[in-house]
Amino acid sequence: MVVRVVLADDEGLVRAGLRSILTSAADIEVVAEAEDGLEAIELIRQHRPDVALLDVQMPRLDGLGAMSAIRAASPDTALIVLTTFLEDDYIAGALNEGALGFMLKASSPRELIDGVRAVADGAAYLSPKVAKRVIAGLGARRMSREATARELTAALSDRERTILGLLAAGLSNAELADRMHLAEGTIKSYVSTLLTRLGVKNRVQAAIIGYEAGLVRQ
Repeated sequence: MVVRVVLADDEGLVRAGLRSILTSAADIEVVAEAEDGLEAIELIRQHRPDVALLDVQMPRLDGLGAMSAIRAASPDTALIVLTTFLEDDYIAGALNEGALGFMLKASSPRELIDGVRAVADGAAYLSPKVAKRVIAGLGARRMSREATARELTAALSDRERTILGLLAAGLSNAELADRMHLAEGTIKSYVSTLLTRLGVKNRVQAAIIGYEAGLVRQ
């Protein structure tokens, strides 16, 4: 399966570099490029890509500001925020708006390709430095968040809790389907139900709740 990608960055050289890296993989195709958030929304509406890479800082409308409209225009498009800035506000804003990935422009070509493939498959992907910041933030608020997470997951069925635990462990939809001996479409339905029941926008947020509730088996 070819992963179709839309790039959004206001710098032409950056877009050219990203395109060169991504198209070096036989299973990734860049179908369109945008210079700002407004153009990204329109191109994503037209092309309905599997993945959109969005720069944080762009003219007219930045990446974070465009995310809500993009999710409305193309709900199945997985979003990766790509930025130079390792700022907690950017990370939190992106994840809260439904991004499945947050990567630094200093990431290696292999990381970029792996990240696009991962989110296209329904998994989350964070650059190692971003993941470290997220984990540190979780640690600082661990006690109260763990109690909240246990509350949120208490009403879930045993199967839902198992799926949430595996999701929190980083399994993709295909891997979940294989582990649970279920069709991938059934897994997608379970994940959608979990997001609704937990009151979250994406599987990254659901995974955090699953982790904090102690559902990840060692």
